[in-house]
Amino acid sequence: MDLRFTVAGRISKPVEEVFEAVVAPERLSKYFTTGGARGRLETGAEVTWDFHDFPGAFPVLVQEVVPNERIVLQWEADGTTATWTTVTMEFSALDEGRSLVRISEFGWPETQAGLTSCFGNCEGWTAMLCAMKAWLEHGINLRDGFYK
Repeated sequence: MDLRFTVAGRISKPVEEVFEAVVAPERLSKYFTTGGARGRLETGAEVTWDFHDFPGAFPVLVQEVVPNERIVLQWEADGTTATWTTVTMEFSALDEGRSLVRISEFGWPETQAGLTSCFGNCEGWTAMLCAMKAWLEHGINLRDGFYK
């Protein structure tokens, strides 16, 4: 069993604006990292993300950033240093100034705990896409008060 998933969504904003909403910590903190993001996503950087629903900032290793096209991240799966998951975000410009964001993640251990974490992250990335769309298109923070 290969634990992996891909989620995607379309946002009615130019790809440059959508990409910047992910790489800039002050923007990411407006709609996704409810406890705050520290550090800009740049190739080779280690940043921290914090969430009210999973308190305690954790490190995110930035493997690759191709402006307005792709971001590749890694972090520990199940809180162990022996297993890492890899997240790839792909950004595509669509007609009429819209963007497609596709997020894939893989690398969990093939255990019940790995399966549970995989499903949880799939839910989390889907929520991130919804929250990003609401914030960029309408200025609404869907996560505000959702987890506390």
